Amino acid sequence: MVIAPQAMVATSQPLAVLVGIEILREGGTAADAAIAVNAALGLMEPMSCGLGGDLFAIYWEAKSRQLYGLNGSGRSPYKLNRGLFAERGMERIPIRGPFSWSVPGCVDGWFTLHERFGDLPMSKLLAPTIRYAEAGFPVSPIIAAAWKKSESILSEDAGAAATYLPNGRAPRPGELFHNPDLARVLRMIEEGGKHIFYQGEIAGRIAAASQKLGGYLTMEDFASHTSTWIDPLSAPYRGYDVWELPPNTQGIAVLELLQILNGFELTTLGHNSVALLHVLIEAKKLAYEDRALHYADPDFYAVPLDRLLSSAYADRQRQRIDLNHASHELPVNDHRLRPADTVYITVVDDRRNAASLIQSNYMGFGSGIVPAGLGFPLQNRGCLFCLDPHHPNRLEPHKRPFHTIIPGFVTRDDQPVFSFGVMGGDMQPQGQVQVLVNLIDFDMDPQAAGDALRFRHDGSSAPTGDVMHDGGTVFLEPGLPNTIADGLRRKGHHVEYRPAGYGGYQGIWIDPDTGMLHGGSDPRKDGCAIGY
Repeated sequence: MVIAPQAMVATSQPLAVLVGIEILREGGTAADAAIAVNAALGLMEPMSCGLGGDLFAIYWEAKSRQLYGLNGSGRSPYKLNRGLFAERGMERIPIRGPFSWSVPGCVDGWFTLHERFGDLPMSKLLAPTIRYAEAGFPVSPIIAAAWKKSESILSEDAGAAATYLPNGRAPRPGELFHNPDLARVLRMIEEGGKHIFYQGEIAGRIAAASQKLGGYLTMEDFASHTSTWIDPLSAPYRGYDVWELPPNTQGIAVLELLQILNGFELTTLGHNSVALLHVLIEAKKLAYEDRALHYADPDFYAVPLDRLLSSAYADRQRQRIDLNHASHELPVNDHRLRPADTVYITVVDDRRNAASLIQSNYMGFGSGIVPAGLGFPLQNRGCLFCLDPHHPNRLEPHKRPFHTIIPGFVTRDDQPVFSFGVMGGDMQPQGQVQVLVNLIDFDMDPQAAGDALRFRHDGSSAPTGDVMHDGGTVFLEPGLPNTIADGLRRKGHHVEYRPAGYGGYQGIWIDPDTGMLHGGSDPRKDGCAIGY
């Protein structure tokens, strides 16, 4: 754990952390530093995030003593509809290529956050990344390994190969990587603001690439894009209030899980015991069934938030957990509820503003396509729409898809105490809950709470239309003893060990007694927490 008195930054790449510290020392707010760190990560961890992706944020403003939520996700093309997939005989949206594109909301999200909470000019926030993009930066080990795994995807697109496979391969650990195209684009944004991205040359280049590839993104889609300020939602847990963002993202799955867990004395079960993991897994399955049925763009579907987050509903859900047997199928419990690879950044500044920001291309390097000369890939977030015409998350024109990325925040007695997040697609809600249980129930510090070995459950029903029929699979991180795996199997779980896939995590705890900042950063990533 890192402890500092004034300010702190934590994210998944050390040089990006130092960019944030540089901005804070120059008088920037937590919002300024988070934007600068995000820009740096788009260069330094390009498979995970960048200008071609989306973002979400929760921000604590010390002056107003309020939490604010920002939905910076983009929408589907106006001209893309389910009929176009039916004509091609497609039952799913492809995970790569231009059919998976939605408007990238990152840049508008930066400017929206900056306009409300930033102090330093955007040019100062982008300057460190421009410097690194032109002079080069040494690629860190875990990022290099992920880059290597994406070589075949990158090689299929000329722009991606030219940008990200110098000398015909991914850069190795410690090698300098340059991205002059990205530096040029950032200078354009520095000078022309978000308008150059959504109404000017950058949008024009992406629209031209879309037309060339047979995609549907147009200048009209970019010009009509907006970010949205939203109210975070909360649920009580052991004297704390945990805050998440509502759909189209999956944050309320965390709140549903915690509401169920409120009825168990988890400390009596023992940390990472068979009994504890069984309860966590079964609660996760229940929350994810609701996620599959109800998480969608609220502009198109009235998500029943009050019911899903009510204590009465949590009581009913809790009663469905059999402490001795794993569930394999979970029919809908209450029909009244049924009408008809990512980066995380947390910053606390010396004024005690706090930013919890998450940003993603979705899968590694997103769609795998880099429009010529732009230096960043376009996300593939659109592949998370469902093509079932009756599903709330069905593809429709100008609609936000279901999203996996979720910033988290915790308060106590209306004071900010913990800004945190967990990366990794479906892992994010179950990862956040494991960190919170470690921290709150088992009294771990923010570093130990992230270090602790994790499980991941895959195979739940999903907002893309998949339905769980076999109970899914529980993956255990190596180091959890075989007795745990055997105990879970005796309860009916399918269990495997897998070395990776348990997400990344960063968190900053604001000690309510001393005011000191306690930082933690996941050893599963290259990053760190640094404060001063």
